[in-house]
Amino acid sequence: MLNKKDILGLKDMTKEEILEILETAKEMKTRIDDSSKRIDEIKGCSIVSLFYENSTRTRTSFENATKFLGANQVNIAVGSSSVAKGESMYDTVKTLESIKNGIVVIRHSMAGTPNYIAKKVDAHIVNAGDGQHEHPTQALLDMLTMRRHFGKIDGLTVAIIGDIKYSRVARSNIFGLLTMGAKVKLFGIKTLMPKGIEEMGATICNSVEEAIQGSDVVMGLRIQLERQTSGQFPTTKEYFAEYGITMDRMKLANENAIIMHPAPVNRGVEISGEAVDSDISRIFDQVTNGLAVRMAVIKLLAEGK
Repeated sequence: MLNKKDILGLKDMTKEEILEILETAKEMKTRIDDSSKRIDEIKGCSIVSLFYENSTRTRTSFENATKFLGANQVNIAVGSSSVAKGESMYDTVKTLESIKNGIVVIRHSMAGTPNYIAKKVDAHIVNAGDGQHEHPTQALLDMLTMRRHFGKIDGLTVAIIGDIKYSRVARSNIFGLLTMGAKVKLFGIKTLMPKGIEEMGATICNSVEEAIQGSDVVMGLRIQLERQTSGQFPTTKEYFAEYGITMDRMKLANENAIIMHPAPVNRGVEISGEAVDSDISRIFDQVTNGLAVRMAVIKLLAEGK
């Protein structure tokens, strides 16, 4: 049983805790593929989605995960809730907890928000992405995808390419992959690389080709225009020509290499449409694996009560 009240990030998660989630997600994947195996094992448990940022994949994934486990789903439209009247997030979550909602899934633009709330309430808090900080379930589903393809994570070389500076996905993946024994290589243009990122233990590359060379997994990152100031690079067309992940550049990777991306994908910006739709792409598998991971997280937290 997972010995955690909350899932806030992978920075402080042990290898054993990550493995427990991945093993549980493996079981959940069989239930997704075969509806006859689904069990309403946490019936009566209520899960609330409280998203202060727009989301399609993550929000829908958590909602379906809740339904597949037989739990109750409560969706809070922040714009039409008491938040719009000036209620603080703490009071909102405390209210939701008072009406017996056991798990609250939070996405917020401010880094550290889920951690702050988790200290204040008894409900289980799941971080669905906080600012530029972490996105733990995305990294967990990425690792599940790698594990399903390669049968392991330990010993893999993973290249993460693109907008490192504004990516919470990159941070969670660096923490998780290094804990699981993988080697992580990073490449981004100077304006999209945060200072001191090498202190996390990843190898910094000088070109996209160097990052892809000899890698087992090549993960592109979306250019996060909504979090940037202007002038990070000339044009998206020029960015793709110089730094985009293409099938031609993928020839530098290891023979059994795969392409990944947390999505949504900007085709022709960070990655070519041909690469997205190729046989070595696991981008759409990641979406299904995200459902399995979120089922695992909800199940383990609910049982931990």
